[in-house]
Amino acid sequence: MAVKIRLARGGSKRRPYYHIVIADERTPRDGRYIERVGHWDPMQPKDGENRVALNEERIKTWMDHGAIPTDRVLRFLDEAGLAKRAPRKNPKKGEPGTKAKERAEEQRQREEDAKAAAAEASSAPAEETAAE
Repeated sequence: MAVKIRLARGGSKRRPYYHIVIADERTPRDGRYIERVGHWDPMQPKDGENRVALNEERIKTWMDHGAIPTDRVLRFLDEAGLAKRAPRKNPKKGEPGTKAKERAEEQRQREEDAKAAAAEASSAPAEETAAE
């Protein structure tokens, strides 16, 4: 039996509240669980003291017995100093897509053309007045 430390959703519509539970990985998200070891209230401010609460002793016990935390729970455990979460590297995530790159290139080209046309227009009258 694989045991996970994961979130079980509670609360009402548009007012989420999550219990941090120890559960068999085969059970549904909000289904039966073995033990409740904390809670997370995402509606609280990020620096609020009631946002995340963990029963550190029970979590350590379950992790010693082989319970694996999910990614979100591992973030909480990393903040509490109970586990180490390796940083993820996705350098292409912030990069714009192909169409956005094409639109940016077209916009840049239009701006360059407009500057060149403005430079030609401003230099042309000066040459005409000098010739007269």
